[in-house]
Amino acid sequence: MGSSSIAEAPAGVAVDSRRWFALALIVVAQFMVVLDVAIVNVALPSIKSDLHFSEVSLQWVITAYAIMFGGFLLLGGRLADLRGRRRLFIAGLAIFTVSSLLDGLAWSEGSLIAFRSLQGLGAAMLSPAALSILTTTFAEGRERNLALGVWGAASGSGGAAGVLLGGALTSGLNWSWIFYVNVPVGIAVMALTPFLLRESRADLQHRHFDFAGAASITGGLMLLVYAMTRATQHGWGTGTTIGLLAASGALIATFFLIESRSHAPLLPLRIFRLRTLTASNVAGLLMGGAIFAQFFLLTLYMQQVLHYSALKTGVAYIGLTLTIIVFSGVAQALVTRIGIRWVLPAGLALSTGALIWFAQLPVDGNYFRNLFPPFIVSGLGLALAFVPMSIGGLTGVRETDAGVASGLINTTQQVGGAIGTAIATTVATTFTAHYVSSHSGVSAFSGAALTHGFQIAFYVLAGVAGAGALLSALLLESQPAAAEEPHQEAIDAVPELEAA
Repeated sequence: MGSSSIAEAPAGVAVDSRRWFALALIVVAQFMVVLDVAIVNVALPSIKSDLHFSEVSLQWVITAYAIMFGGFLLLGGRLADLRGRRRLFIAGLAIFTVSSLLDGLAWSEGSLIAFRSLQGLGAAMLSPAALSILTTTFAEGRERNLALGVWGAASGSGGAAGVLLGGALTSGLNWSWIFYVNVPVGIAVMALTPFLLRESRADLQHRHFDFAGAASITGGLMLLVYAMTRATQHGWGTGTTIGLLAASGALIATFFLIESRSHAPLLPLRIFRLRTLTASNVAGLLMGGAIFAQFFLLTLYMQQVLHYSALKTGVAYIGLTLTIIVFSGVAQALVTRIGIRWVLPAGLALSTGALIWFAQLPVDGNYFRNLFPPFIVSGLGLALAFVPMSIGGLTGVRETDAGVASGLINTTQQVGGAIGTAIATTVATTFTAHYVSSHSGVSAFSGAALTHGFQIAFYVLAGVAGAGALLSALLLESQPAAAEEPHQEAIDAVPELEAA
């Protein structure tokens, strides 16, 4: 471990004299993970052509990553608590970096899908470990809010920046470079990690691992993401889709039953007593559903209706990206001054308004007249929602649960994104088909038919974001509860007696 000057801070959080350099390091790693979720989208046509993907199998370039990322986040967060947060951070970063190189070198459909799965696993280890390091490095309150404002700027803008960078790299070089760009960044972060990040782990009275809970929740979440993705292609009413959703529901229900009886749970259910944490995760689920799908639909609208190139599509997001970066700092300051309860619902309300605005997009849309204004409103909403949601998801959490709380807030966003994208795709496809059937001579690929489907889907997403605004306003506490005392762990976890 790199040497550092450490003193005890309030709430048992260690103060590291290098903590702001440590923040920069983990934010770079998180930005790389978030960017990678979006950077692939604009390169899919080139990947399809070069590696001879079929139309059906092409979606697996994204789905394979999403299944592993969403499925293993909770497990990654708890492993960070138990085995060491810096250790999991380095391991996840190493897997992510090596698999990025392999992605760029992929020679076939199967190889790219396999390497993307491995990359998703690395991201699921890296992301919650990074957020839990932030949580245990900065004391709850103004300093952590400031750190999470920087984290929020990176995470919130990463998706939009991914589309921009993906377009530039695909157009200027080739699709392999959207993966190669991660390699030097990953190597640099790994080289600096031993000097800037201290090791920490949960101070528990046990070191037992909840294998049954890990297997049930990981399997359940992976099946859920797969079922949602499959439903957009094969329909929601097919026997296979229904069976997959039922199996996913059964595994997730089993997980909660196991956790309620476990002496060493993967996810201690007591953290849901923290109303602000619970409300933030509900908001994360709904915001993830609305925003992931928003990026997906807007990219399709610009490329399929307005016929933007990959590069032009990426550049179109720059207004949204810069707005998120600028207002993330404002968001953390507002949370520190007036509290999460006022800022988070306001951010979700602005996101709702932007989605309603996007629902008015015409077939012959003009960028500065029709897209740029709602992009700015959406960026403002994302900054004012994402930062307080991240703060709320960690408010009152004891140090021993930092990893699992970080994994949970990431999981709700990723699962919400999978569900929201699946629903939005289904709605858009269905209403495009209705438009074609009621207008003779119109193709399903015509701008008018596609735009009609997108418009209805945006209205549905606005309803999702609006529900998030309402529920967060109702559920959030005006004064979040403080973390439970550390000695409470002795009550929640039954210690194991070792034989002499």
